[in-house]
Amino acid sequence: MNIAASIRTDLAEITDSDARRAAFRGAMAKLGAAVNIITTDGPGGRTGFAASAVCSVTDDPPTLLVCLNRSASVYGAVTSNKVLCVNTLTAGHQALSQLFGGKTPADERFAAADWSVLSTGAPALDDALVSFDCVIESTVAQGTHDVLFCRVVSTASRAEGKALFYFDRAYHAV
Repeated sequence: MNIAASIRTDLAEITDSDARRAAFRGAMAKLGAAVNIITTDGPGGRTGFAASAVCSVTDDPPTLLVCLNRSASVYGAVTSNKVLCVNTLTAGHQALSQLFGGKTPADERFAAADWSVLSTGAPALDDALVSFDCVIESTVAQGTHDVLFCRVVSTASRAEGKALFYFDRAYHAV
């Protein structure tokens, strides 16, 4: 692709913060990602949320990062419990993703699927493509979010299946 033919936006030159956020979000829509349901359970309660802001950090020790908005309803439970499970969804989980991404009460979210526990006690989706059971080791605040560095203590995975992917504001099977 010829970079001159693309739409170029200098975010630093946009003085209106709403317009800058909209331009950034428009660009981020072109950055596809796997869809995950992040779950937790413990003294702070059982809850979960849909997320695509998850990635590998290192394999020694096995570590993922998960981004969590500090204004999210699940924030207190996740940070209090200090454990979570990253459940990577299959192509058939679109409705479940939408449940966990909305305002549905936690009990109703969990009632829509079958769950087990691995090592930490955080719910692991029985038919996830892969589940990463984690302990939150450190947190870094950045803007409106916390970046959670999560040490993976156990995993469960399926032998095959298509991943649920989010790209250009729509779900896709990959």
